[in-house]
Amino acid sequence: MNSTLPPAPDADSGPAAPAAAATFVPPPEAVVAAPFDQLALPAPVLANLTRLGYHLMTPIQAASLPVALAGHDLIAQAKTGSGKTAAFALPLLQRLDARSFAVQALVMCPTRELAEQVTQEIRRIARAEDNIKILTLCGGTPIRPQADSLAHGAHVVVGTPGRLMDHISRGSLKLDALATLVLDEADRMLDMGFFDDIAYVAKACPRNRQTLLFSATYPEGVVRLARQFMRQPQEIALTGQHEADKIRQRFFEVAADQRLQAVGLLLRHYRPESTLAFCNTKQQCRDLIDVLHAEGFHVLALHGELDQRDRDQVMVQFANRSCSVLVATDVAARGLDIAKLEAVINVDVTPDPEVHVHRIGRTGRADENGWALSLVAPYEKKRVTNIAQTNGFEPVWESIAELQAEVQAPLVPPMVTLQILGGRKEKIRPGDVLGALTGEAGFNASQIGKINVNEQSTYVAVERSIARQALKRLSEGKIKGKKVRVFLLDE
Repeated sequence: MNSTLPPAPDADSGPAAPAAAATFVPPPEAVVAAPFDQLALPAPVLANLTRLGYHLMTPIQAASLPVALAGHDLIAQAKTGSGKTAAFALPLLQRLDARSFAVQALVMCPTRELAEQVTQEIRRIARAEDNIKILTLCGGTPIRPQADSLAHGAHVVVGTPGRLMDHISRGSLKLDALATLVLDEADRMLDMGFFDDIAYVAKACPRNRQTLLFSATYPEGVVRLARQFMRQPQEIALTGQHEADKIRQRFFEVAADQRLQAVGLLLRHYRPESTLAFCNTKQQCRDLIDVLHAEGFHVLALHGELDQRDRDQVMVQFANRSCSVLVATDVAARGLDIAKLEAVINVDVTPDPEVHVHRIGRTGRADENGWALSLVAPYEKKRVTNIAQTNGFEPVWESIAELQAEVQAPLVPPMVTLQILGGRKEKIRPGDVLGALTGEAGFNASQIGKINVNEQSTYVAVERSIARQALKRLSEGKIKGKKVRVFLLDE
């Protein structure tokens, strides 16, 4: 949070009338899964949703979309991974005037990673509309190129509170035409100390905007935000986002000085292709990386000492299956939403039961099963008892010594990431990269994985067996008629 705030904008964003008591919409057990074509959406939008694999609405979508599409302010309590991005993307896109390049929708996110994920998903959902321009405004990158992009016009802006506030105070982000304000993961933004920054941005927005607030929990700070900046919001509270049988928890007692070696045993035994390992300290992250590298695992770390470029590269490699294990602290992992995460390993037991639930809730999403494996030193057993009592389950204990791991070699990630120097600034699109690889380069589309186009770099995952060959072909060929520099990222 900024310690000194610039002068507040002149716009009066207070609600037209005091926020009334929220209207409680039926909980998820009363919301029947329904197809998207039950909503009053244009045919091209529905066709695009079908192409993207959006068939039945998730509980949060079924409960919130009718409310948001009707123009009401909304408070939705829903966890990451529940489909909430589409729940606010569809309403904000329906309110856009594509012919006007003024900023008409603003989405605030707690972290750059979440902002990038939200931006990518809104772009996918916006494919039914022609020429919808979406910008990401986050810290960690120079502010001048962002201001230049804003000067050329945008329909939707997604960003972090501090950077949005900077652009408003400089006059580069004008919100006079704003129709929709979205606060995504509001509780996390408050945890990170952004209340004043959020308030500053909200006060710069027009009074008659629609405000959509999404939060996993409903602390006092969220209540304060609603009272100050929302107009008679309707409220949806979804609980039980993760079915108990989707996340299989196991606890292993280990000596404190053996826990790092025990992580390798768990990985060899359970053999997940994608694992997020939580450590309580940055030093333990470093130590675990050293141990796992020595054992032959493909592993990367996410911690506060990484600069933004390196952090982006780590997340791209992990998300596209070029890296098997991501080691992180709780702070560094805030805002991450990782698809098809097969396992979470708690290298330490957190003393906070809510943090434990948040950690293990990264797996077992979207009808996928997941493992939550916790290593417990003798002095941490009371923490496990507290976590189990708080969350109403009986812990299942297993023995590390009985894991038959010594005959199992570490899994090798199926993909490798290539970095291309050039991105949105050079107007590179995913189709350009795919075309270069499947055209003259001669590779099959099935050998190509995720393609991420950032502002100045593009990342493409290719099957490990063709990585060197793909690097050579791209380096010798052209993308959009131009030679490009390409590097292989492999930890």
